[in-house]
This record gives sequence, C-alpha cells and structure tokens, in this order.
Amino acid sequence: MRLNELKPSTRFRKQRKRVGRGQGSGHGKTACRGTKGQKSRSGSATRPGFEGGQMPLKRRLPKRGFTNIFRKKYALVNIKDLNIFEEGTIVDNEVLIKCGLIKGNYDGIKVLGNGEITYPITLKVHRLSKKAKDKIEAAGGKVEVV
Repeated sequence: MRLNELKPSTRFRKQRKRVGRGQGSGHGKTACRGTKGQKSRSGSATRPGFEGGQMPLKRRLPKRGFTNIFRKKYALVNIKDLNIFEEGTIVDNEVLIKCGLIKGNYDGIKVLGNGEITYPITLKVHRLSKKAKDKIEAAGGKVEVV
C-alpha cells in the first residue's frame, strides 16, 4: 500500500444531487429552487458585493491614499543566491532568468546584502543596496548599474 494508492471508502463518498430529472426522483418540477422569485429563474445571480440595493460596504468606507501607476516592480536577489555562479562570471538579467533565480515579469533587478560571497563576479543590475555593493567589491568583484 502506497500513498498514491489510497482511496476513500465508498460508504463515505456522497452522491451529488441530480435535480430536474422528473417527479419520481423527488427533485423534479422546480428542481429544488422553490417557486417564483429571482433565485428560481435561470441566469439569476447578483454580482459580488451586491447588498440588495443598500449602499455597499466598499462605497461606504472612506478612501485613503493613492496608487502610483508608474511604480516599478523589482525582482529581489540576495548575495547568498549568487554563490551558484563560478568565479569571474558576468551576472545580468538573462543569466539570472536562465538559472531560475528570477521568475515572473519585473521592471528590474535589485541585489540585497544578505549572505556572503568570497570570489569576484561582475554584476549588471538595475539597483543594489550599499551593503551588497560593499560585499561584492570587497571580494574583488565589479558592479555596473544598468
């Protein structure tokens, strides 16, 4: 017996309710919807957040702040993650995506100073913290802000 071979017992598996299949089934005629009214009709669904004509909570609460539509989203990479590269490697956007350190759609890369690196590498990134820059240059590496 393995985990992928486990199946629930049949006595605990509940049958789904089949409605609208004739009077003899017990769920025929109105198909468990009752008679008349909005919920008995096909295509009847209120949109999310609808409160029956009352002013919705979303509109009752005060609005605060604003959203900057020009904000740039940066992928964050720590120095400890850069230890997978060999000495003297030029690390840029394409290399980081290829090795799987960056997944998703970002406007740029920011390197943070968490961790250590002991050998020189060349970084070509959009931003980096002061601590990260100091650690890379102390190891003999170079930093280029693109």
